Amino acid sequence: MYTYTYLQDFTRQIFVKMGCGEEDADLAARILVSADLRGIDSHGVARLPGYVRLQALNRVNATPNIRIVHQTPSTAVVDGDAGLGLVVAPKAMEIAIEKAQQVGSSWVAIRNSNHFGIAGYYAMMALQHNMIGLAMTHAGPLVAPTFSQDKLLGTNPIAIAIPANKQPPFVADFATTTAAYGKLEMLQRKGEATPTGWVQDAEGKPSTNAHAVKEGGALLPLGGDREHGSHKGYCLGAMVDILSGVLSGANYGPWVPPFATAGFMGAASQLVGAGTGHMLGAMRIDAFRPAQEFKEHMDTWINAFRSAKPVDGVGRVQVPGDAERIMEQERKEQGIPLLAPIVESLSEIGTKFGLPFKRN
Repeated sequence: MYTYTYLQDFTRQIFVKMGCGEEDADLAARILVSADLRGIDSHGVARLPGYVRLQALNRVNATPNIRIVHQTPSTAVVDGDAGLGLVVAPKAMEIAIEKAQQVGSSWVAIRNSNHFGIAGYYAMMALQHNMIGLAMTHAGPLVAPTFSQDKLLGTNPIAIAIPANKQPPFVADFATTTAAYGKLEMLQRKGEATPTGWVQDAEGKPSTNAHAVKEGGALLPLGGDREHGSHKGYCLGAMVDILSGVLSGANYGPWVPPFATAGFMGAASQLVGAGTGHMLGAMRIDAFRPAQEFKEHMDTWINAFRSAKPVDGVGRVQVPGDAERIMEQERKEQGIPLLAPIVESLSEIGTKFGLPFKRN
């Protein structure tokens, strides 16, 4: 087990060694390790070597000039100057929150960014301001639309965070695929197969091979196949891609740059925009109804769902965000487990930068 303070400090030092300023390095490390705390291991420190490889490929600017290139009172387009998404996105979300404070709600589109970790972090930034937060991002093409053999979309997650009164907030953060690629990487490290409905092989046939995507196959949209609603997952992923890429001026569809961990993916031979894109939003609750009144009704909503009669063998019905919140508390107290291959990869980059990574 590793304490989150140790992992955060190690990650911060790596980002500093990559050339990030102390403030940006601390911010990026906090966001990355927050994924491990919440049990989203596929997007935590396991991704750190990928960011190092992005820099080695000259795809990351450690000292970006993040700026607004177009705006209205309620919208903005932010150019991330090829910075770490872990730095670009939180600063863009601050812009969205500031605009929402002034006019009630705001949308900020981001282009020329990179992988930004877990979408839920940015949505949750709005909670302390009595706002609803939304976040989405596209990613490199690993996903075949329903009935397609070609990979045209990314895992394209969506997150929304909604405050309550006495109850913890409602926080939904999910990929628009049956599983995120990071979960395949975790299975690859364990030498395990995937559940049915996660991937297809190079011929478009169902597969449980965790390496299928590397071997010419694809991830599947949420639902897995047409009979189980994959056309709906396809629609959700497409919506995220259009809002994050086409609307922002970033690349989109098959032209979105792959994350460095997907070493089997070559970058597109041509580009149709600038880097990776995200879309962030903030909604001031009192722009719709009194905030306290709304939050009290959210408590009523949450209590109703938690009181639902569970099916046999299930302790209780959970509300989105419950599992991650419980995991965060447990890991703060007990530590964060890391698979041996992740420890090995962190040790390798630690050695590269002269920062030994301790082994438990």
